[in-house]
Amino acid sequence: MSIWKRPFSADAALFKENMCDHVGIEITEVGDDFLRGTMPVDRRTIQPMGLLHGGASVVLAETLGSIAANLCCEEGMYCVGLEINANHLRSTTSGKVTGTTRPVHIGRSTQVWEIKIEDDHGRPTCISRITMATKKMPA
Repeated sequence: MSIWKRPFSADAALFKENMCDHVGIEITEVGDDFLRGTMPVDRRTIQPMGLLHGGASVVLAETLGSIAANLCCEEGMYCVGLEINANHLRSTTSGKVTGTTRPVHIGRSTQVWEIKIEDDHGRPTCISRITMATKKMPA
C-alpha cells in the first residue's frame, strides 16, 4: 500500500532553474514507501580535493526528503525543512551517487525521513536524516 497522498510528476519545469538543475539531480524511482534519485559526481559536485562535496550530498538528501514529505501531505498542506544532519561515510570521485529516502515518522505536524546515499558500487557514502514541519497553505 502506497504512502503517497499526491501523485508525483517528474515535470521538467520542477527541476529547472533551481538547485536540482544546477547539480544534476534526477528522480529515478518512486516506490510504495520510498523515493530514489541520482546526482552526478562531477565538476559541479566535487570539492577542491576532487571528492564528492559533503554539501552536495546534503543537497541530494534534502531534495529527496523534501519531495517525499510533500508527497505525503494532505491537500492544502505543505512541508518545509526544520533540521537536517548527515554522516559522510565514504568518499567518491566519479560516477554518480544514488539516494533513497524512506519515512521514519509521518505525523500531522512533523515528518522525519532517512536518506541513504550510495556510490555506483552500492557502497554507502552518506546517511542523512531530515525533519520537516507540516504547514497549512496560505489562503
